Amino acid sequence: MAEHTSSSITIEAAPADVMAVIADFARYPDWTGEVKEAEVLKTDAQGRAEQVRLVMDAGAIKDDQTLGYTWTGANEVSWTLVKSQMLRQLDGSYLLRPAGAGATEVTYQLTVDVKIPMLGMIKRKAEKVIIDRALAGLKKRVESGETGTEPGTETAEK
Repeated sequence: MAEHTSSSITIEAAPADVMAVIADFARYPDWTGEVKEAEVLKTDAQGRAEQVRLVMDAGAIKDDQTLGYTWTGANEVSWTLVKSQMLRQLDGSYLLRPAGAGATEVTYQLTVDVKIPMLGMIKRKAEKVIIDRALAGLKKRVESGETGTEPGTETAEK
């Protein structure tokens, strides 16, 4: 069983505003650092992404991958690896919890397993760097007021 890495951050915004940024995959290259390209391949009946292709460059891990997303209520999204060049496993989630007075606690959990041999300690350090950068980027993006599109008002861009 692969080990997972987890971290949390408090963002000064409502959960819906935080989730709007998380769900706006087209803008991931603007704030995540590791994501160089993002393309929604399939959406569900509510217009939320079900499959997303991501081109990643996370230092030790460079990859072109497709992830499958599962949305649980308004405050949780999880994903699992559909296909990848470098990874054997990639499971993750964002869980949002109201943290009083318009703030949200965001917990990001990630499990990565690469096809090439890599020491567990190095792999966990890479997971931690990915999580910490993503949470810091998410906090900065949300608190700057750039929350993406409002749910239900997305337009297809081609």
